[in-house]
Amino acid sequence: MSTNPYAVPPHEQPSVPEPYLQPRQSSRAVPRVLSALGGLLLSPVALGLVIYGGSRLQRTYAQAYSVGEDPLGLILLIVGGLLLLGVALLGALSGLGPVIGGLIWGVIPGLTTLLGGSSVISTMYDIGGRELGVGLVTWLVMGALFASGFLLIGAGLVGTLTRRRSNRV
Repeated sequence: MSTNPYAVPPHEQPSVPEPYLQPRQSSRAVPRVLSALGGLLLSPVALGLVIYGGSRLQRTYAQAYSVGEDPLGLILLIVGGLLLLGVALLGALSGLGPVIGGLIWGVIPGLTTLLGGSSVISTMYDIGGRELGVGLVTWLVMGALFASGFLLIGAGLVGTLTRRRSNRV
């Protein structure tokens, strides 16, 4: 027996439980659009900064065997890496952003280069200029752009699967 004077005895409790209130379904349109736009617009900027910064550092290293003599290249490489991290984190809003960015700016150009051969590489030199062209072709031939695309796709899929798993609990 309870010592609480305000306790309701079991026979006085209502027999009909209150209806369970359904949680309000929020629209996922805004996060999906923001994530998609971020992935579509930030991915090429981030990859371009990483490629250009890496190309500058590679050129400096080839000339003087030192990376620290080109602070601009180092800064561009770090900023580009942070932007890529931001694109991957967009997967928390919606997996659509990293998946779109990875497909359009990583996997498709990588496949095109691997399947297209020298004609694609000469076009990259023409489009990208000297430094960016060398860096871009290096990334494409080594498969780094291809791998970066798959990593972004993986980040988007992880964000989606994590969100679905947390909704089940």
